[in-house]
Amino acid sequence: MSGNMRRAATGMSLLVLFTVVLVAMFMPLFGGRNALEYLDDLYNSISKGSAYYIPAMREEGNALVGTAISLKLEMDGMQQAEETAKLYLKAGVEAVPSETSLAISGDLGKILENCLDDAELMYNNKGDQIEQKYGYGERHVLYNWWNSLEAMDKELGKKKLFKEAKIVSLVNKKAVETSYNYYGVDPQRITDRLGVVIFSLVFYVVYTLWYGFAIMYLFEGWGLRLSH
Repeated sequence: MSGNMRRAATGMSLLVLFTVVLVAMFMPLFGGRNALEYLDDLYNSISKGSAYYIPAMREEGNALVGTAISLKLEMDGMQQAEETAKLYLKAGVEAVPSETSLAISGDLGKILENCLDDAELMYNNKGDQIEQKYGYGERHVLYNWWNSLEAMDKELGKKKLFKEAKIVSLVNKKAVETSYNYYGVDPQRITDRLGVVIFSLVFYVVYTLWYGFAIMYLFEGWGLRLSH
């Protein structure tokens, strides 16, 4: 067998094996999940374990206890205003809904404290407790927190309360958004799954090179070469 034929046979063999592995990766071999779903869940759980900012946000919020605010937050309608009012009433502040807005008056620190309590429950996948607290779905509750804090950030900025606005924005991004996005994911530390993580990264590099060499050997076997 000539050198070209050997290279073509090597390239074809590598490509066939590459395809076999690819097909196996899309089969439900990991507890009913394929390899991509398994790794996606794994990296989500690891990233959740390193995205727990709620204690730090509580420290930020505690600095605002005793800070009185009186704001009118824009709402999308009466239903949203009424649902959102329940969140603020639980924080012990006045909340009056209307068709286009929610008027709130009370302690900003207490508002953020209640918000972070809900974010903590959501982060720990205890959505049923949030639903019992307000009488409607936990995801909807967190969305209403997010929406109202966005509106609050804008209104505080208009009143030149920039320090307060910054803390509200931080709580929204690092606590509310994080808890909502990771809801249902069980957190893990990377050190607990270090072997799997290293294997997956090494495999990704090797598998990419594997395909590249398969194509290169095939082309060389067919007499095709790159030249300058």
